[in-house]
Parts: sequence; C-alpha cells; structure tokens
Amino acid sequence: MRVGVLTGGGDCPGLNAVIRAVVRKGVQEYGYEFVGFRAGWRGPLEGDTIALDVQAVRGILPRGGTILGSSRTNPIKVEGGVERIKDNLAGLGVDALIAIGGEDTLGVARELYDNGVNVVGVPKTIDNDLNATDYTFGFDTAVNIAMEAIDRLHTTAESHHRALICEVMGRHAGWIALHAGMAAGANVVLIPEQPFDIEKVVEYVESRFKTRYAPIIVVSEGAHPVDGQMELQTGELDAFGHVRLGGIGQRLADEIEKRTGKEARCTVLGHIQRGGTPTAFDRVLATRFGLQAIDAVHDGDYGKMVALRGTDIVRVGLDAATEQLKVVPVERYAEAEVFFG
Repeated sequence: MRVGVLTGGGDCPGLNAVIRAVVRKGVQEYGYEFVGFRAGWRGPLEGDTIALDVQAVRGILPRGGTILGSSRTNPIKVEGGVERIKDNLAGLGVDALIAIGGEDTLGVARELYDNGVNVVGVPKTIDNDLNATDYTFGFDTAVNIAMEAIDRLHTTAESHHRALICEVMGRHAGWIALHAGMAAGANVVLIPEQPFDIEKVVEYVESRFKTRYAPIIVVSEGAHPVDGQMELQTGELDAFGHVRLGGIGQRLADEIEKRTGKEARCTVLGHIQRGGTPTAFDRVLATRFGLQAIDAVHDGDYGKMVALRGTDIVRVGLDAATEQLKVVPVERYAEAEVFFG
C-alpha cells in the first residue's frame, strides 16, 4: 500500500508531528510506503513529490512549519483539477491520501472523496474554527505566543501610560483573541462574532486610564464595528475567495487616540503566531491525530476526519467537519466581558 501525505493552507506548529506519527506507525506496524506531496494541493496537482520514510521524519517532532511545505492552492478552481489529481495519484501508485489542513484544505479533500479518491483528513488550524473537533493542533501554541506578547505589552503600556492594541489572527472566529486575552488579562477583547461599539471601547479605555494601569485591547484581525461606525479597508481575494485581512488594530489605535487624546499604539503579531516550536499539548494532539489517521487508512475508513472529543480521538465525516465553522458562542464571550474596562 502506498499512502500520500500533504499539508495545505497556513502552516502551524504541530504539522511535522502528524507527518512523523503517520509515517512511523504506517511503516513499522503496517508496512506501508509513503510519498510526500509538496506545497499543499499543488503537489498532487502537479505530481511534485518528495521521499517520505522513517529517516525523513527523524528529529522533526519539535520543529515548527512543515517539511512538506504548504500553499493555498485550490485545485477546485483549476480547470480539470480534480481529474489531474486523480491521474497523478494513479500514476504514482498512491492508494490513499492523508490531507492535513483546515476548512479549505479539508473542503477540497471532501470534494475529492466525492469523486472517488480515498482520503482521510487531519484537522489543523491555529484559529480552532473547524467543526466536529474540540480543538485543532496549532491553536494552543498560537494562544501561548499571543499571551506572552500581551504580558510584555502590559509593562510597556503602564510605563508610558498609553493604550496598546494587540492584533491577533482570526478571520471569522475569535478563539485566539478570546483565550489569549483572558489568559493575559486584557481590558477589552474584540472578536468577529460580536461587532463592537467604538464608543463603548473608548469608554472602557478611559475607565482604565483613571487607574494607575494602562489599557490593553486584544482584537481579532476579522473583528469589525457595528455598521457605519468606522470606515474599514477591503483587500484582494485569495484562491479560496477570502479577503486578505489586516489593519483593524491600527484603525482602533487611531480612533482611540483621536477620541481620548491619549497615545495609542498597535502591535500586529501576524505570522509570529504560526512560527516556532509547538507546545507540549499541540505535539501530543498532533501525534495522536497522526496515529489515528493512519489507522483509518488501514481500516479503509475513508471520507473521514480524525477529531478530538473530550480526551478521545474519534472519526467524523468530512462533511460534518466542513459544513460550518466553529465560532465563539455568546456565552463564552460573556465570560470575557466580565473583565472589560
């Protein structure tokens, strides 16, 4: 049996742990051969591969990123893309494919499965917005990176008595902002699910300035004000039709400075959240996902994604995993609101 492996979408810490677990168990227990596809879906689309054996995965557990490379290539948007992938898999003798990625990557995996390709999915996204799994690997690392950054912002904000805004990733779901903001004691957390009132934000900021402490605002890149409050820029679209975001943090800083007369500065963490070594939680979760993914291949249980439910790894349909995003519930945001101001 020959199994292909690819990593698609944005990279994150823990991808290499999945690859390592898949290959180690697949070779040692099942005697499978593996081929790695480069740069996400571009690999099977163009037949671009690398050798993937036990030697190739030694020492990669603590490494961030992915040894296979990644991209946001969308083969569904390429004319004849699905058939090209099927032809290339057949030509390479690949019997099954393990796709490691988020909503977009697994959406393509679902389409391929519907067209007769043997696919198993592994959930990866720092945004933690994939449905049908309690957590995705990469999220815990991103939250810890953001938390440490916010911890550092507290001291410099207080030294200069200025408002500091920390912009974190989160296009449609504010899980990183929520967890990092709560963990680091932010005074305001703004997320895409809850349009914010700029007047209320300014009120929280001014309230904080009345103490000897300075305000820290954590904002998801996809957060937005209620209609008509602030003019926001729109960006170009990527291959999956998503607007390239960024800039809300600076807009907030400008508004706060204008409305309060106090200095406000913005720090955008951006890809820092994706880089570096994974936390212990993400290493273990990613490893367990990899072990269960190759078991699903061995069982011929295709069209499934491995998922975390409580402390157990289960299998769910790719359709359940991709039919809707997992966003922050109102009650979870209400918990953070207790500490605003």
